[in-house]
Amino acid sequence: MPADRRSFLRFTAGAAAVLPLTALAGCSSANRDPNLIRIAFQQFGSGTIKEEWITTAAQEFSEEHPELSVELVPIVASENDYFTKNELLMSSPRTSPDLVYEDSFILLSDVGAGYLQPITDLVEGFEHWDDIADASKEAVTGEDGEVYGIPITTDTRALWFHKDVFAEAGLPEDWQPGSWEEILEAARTIRDSDSEATPLFIFAGTPQGEKASMQGFEMLLYGTGDGTGLYDRDAEKWILGSQGFIDSLTFLRTMFDEKLTLSLGQHLDPNISETIYTSLLPEGKLGILVDGSWISQNWTESAPAPWPEWPDVLGLADMPTQDGGGTGTVTLAGGWGLSIPHGVTDREVAFQFLEKLVSTETLVNYAISDNHITVREDVAQDERYLSYSPAVEYFTDLLETAYYRPALPSYPEVSSAIQEAMEAVMTGTEPEAAAAEYDATVTDIVGPENVQEATS
Repeated sequence: MPADRRSFLRFTAGAAAVLPLTALAGCSSANRDPNLIRIAFQQFGSGTIKEEWITTAAQEFSEEHPELSVELVPIVASENDYFTKNELLMSSPRTSPDLVYEDSFILLSDVGAGYLQPITDLVEGFEHWDDIADASKEAVTGEDGEVYGIPITTDTRALWFHKDVFAEAGLPEDWQPGSWEEILEAARTIRDSDSEATPLFIFAGTPQGEKASMQGFEMLLYGTGDGTGLYDRDAEKWILGSQGFIDSLTFLRTMFDEKLTLSLGQHLDPNISETIYTSLLPEGKLGILVDGSWISQNWTESAPAPWPEWPDVLGLADMPTQDGGGTGTVTLAGGWGLSIPHGVTDREVAFQFLEKLVSTETLVNYAISDNHITVREDVAQDERYLSYSPAVEYFTDLLETAYYRPALPSYPEVSSAIQEAMEAVMTGTEPEAAAAEYDATVTDIVGPENVQEATS
């Protein structure tokens, strides 16, 4: 491979990290290099895990195809801003990437907006398609039956708790709450003890984006036992008037009323997750956190704030249902994958690079560095994957009973309405009133013909 091609790959990978969207917007489709593949992805602050995954694959790909180059387009943004900026890039052939990293919850909305193209014909020749879990395949399949992405990661959620904080409060090291009330009781015990730790944190409010909806609200809602959730798949209608919805908001209100959580200002800080991972948890200033399977990536040797002691200090407990009924526990699963926008320069070439990004070896290494759960059977059978983290087996087992968000184009707007309802309760609105406003908003979003009242 010529030296200038190698240099170009390194240059674009390094320079793109600081390349603003306005610079990309100045590009012209006439000036786009047909031998250049651009890939857009979310970068969390100073994290480089995705960048390293893509760069390694890009170097191998360019060695195999000397005429082709890869340009990384990391979008450094909060969750909601990432989706907006990614869609801005895809909205014009002048600025569109050739590959985009898509959250499964936003994918069908982007399909409906005309940003993504079907890749069903390309998937037919993809050797690892049968290795992907069926639920993950369904998440990237549109209502038209076409496939719009290749799933890569999934995740589950649980209760992380700090054993030292629990010991200080006289709580057991093998804690497993059997109901919401037992979670609140543990939080009250921490509050009333000599510990200076904040008892409990659940992501909530509009600045937290989908984190608030999925690992905050829906971890509560899907455990209410009213059999409704957000959407009735059989009736193909969104659920309104759910008591479980009100109860979930009431749990959130209790956290604030009883001073069991961080301040309102901290909850509304879009960067609060970084504070939690780099200081509050490692320093023993937080007792209980409802969060996902991936967060230990923040404490690896290569992370900005390594915390090698975390396996000994943090405990894990299943999130219980509201009263311990039903399945007894609840978790939500999601995931990310790669898609091809309509503005791609050459879809076949883009898919060739996609296949390099999702080879077995590449994904094993990515899962280990990113601390995520794989959707692929071939990756899950690799001994390196099975042993990369003390928590990987626990979180992988949770997938068996996981709930999934409604994979519908209107879900992102419904999710925003959930975040608004949470924030309303956090700032003083009664749960019943916030739930009624949510019902009205969802009716406006999907139309009165696509909603129904809860059956219990």
